[in-house]
Amino acid sequence: MASETVQFNSNGGTTEGYLSVPESGKGPGVIVIQEWWGLVPHIKNVCDRFAAAGFVALAPDLYHGRAATSPDEAGKLMMALDIAQTEKDLRGAIQYLLAHRGVTSERVGTVGFCMGGALSLYAATKNEQVGACVVFYGGHPKVHYDLENLRAPVLGLYAGRDTFVTP
Repeated sequence: MASETVQFNSNGGTTEGYLSVPESGKGPGVIVIQEWWGLVPHIKNVCDRFAAAGFVALAPDLYHGRAATSPDEAGKLMMALDIAQTEKDLRGAIQYLLAHRGVTSERVGTVGFCMGGALSLYAATKNEQVGACVVFYGGHPKVHYDLENLRAPVLGLYAGRDTFVTP
């Protein structure tokens, strides 16, 4: 498995992300979307685990180099997120991954956690290049889904006793 920080085009600029590729050098593509903490070691580990399972995984840095260490700071970063720019960053990540020489799929999957879960579904409603979507307890008050445009199957995982993000 190989991993590295990469740059990809987004809305006339560039955005960074963490890319992890399986030992074979090829596999289906998956976009891993961060929690409200940012692109932290946990999310990089998730990418590495996907690569170990045979996927080419990319986690875009939606906070552009910033990360939180407290819930208060994470909440502020999440609420300051420009959703329109985030959609462009996700679109750029998807295009980068589909153009990667190791990606064998015609579309990508998206998977996200908490804030990233909401953005996983959001990306699937905005981009037909998303072929499957997984939401882990996703929620974000500023994200509004265009469900009529959703073409990908969705798996949503929520905890019945979670009072922060309810089913």
